Amino acid sequence: MKKIKFMAGVLMFAFIISCSSDNKEIDTEYPVINISAADAFPVQCSTIGRGQTVTFKAVFNDNAALGSYSLDIHHNFDHHTHSTEVESCEMDAVKKPVKPMLFINNYTIPDGVKSYEATAQITIPADVDPGDYHFMIRLTDKEGWQTLKGLSIKIL
Repeated sequence: MKKIKFMAGVLMFAFIISCSSDNKEIDTEYPVINISAADAFPVQCSTIGRGQTVTFKAVFNDNAALGSYSLDIHHNFDHHTHSTEVESCEMDAVKKPVKPMLFINNYTIPDGVKSYEATAQITIPADVDPGDYHFMIRLTDKEGWQTLKGLSIKIL
């Protein structure tokens, strides 16, 4: 009987400990994409030559911990929009794509990082359609909050 009471006490203690609050603060803030540095690339209305390799560069910040980011380059020959920038860029006439560039890639960020200087090499194929494109940056923190930056660029 003493063993049963002892085991019941141990189990009750374990249950109480497992249910206790650790007062952990809940992350409700969006991560931040910063492209204001002098060497950030691309920025709104950047131009890139076909056949070039460019270096994406931005600084990411979060109040708790960053998670991952993705880059997406796709044509804007039909003048659709997801720009997050105030400045508008000079656009070519609407046209049908023949061989547009499509680039989508996901990148990891080291665990537990609150600030991260992101860089990625991107090669622009020499034979893609020149014209208006979108450069989308999606940043997700560990909690799942996501920030999107949509830039208009031109491939020449």
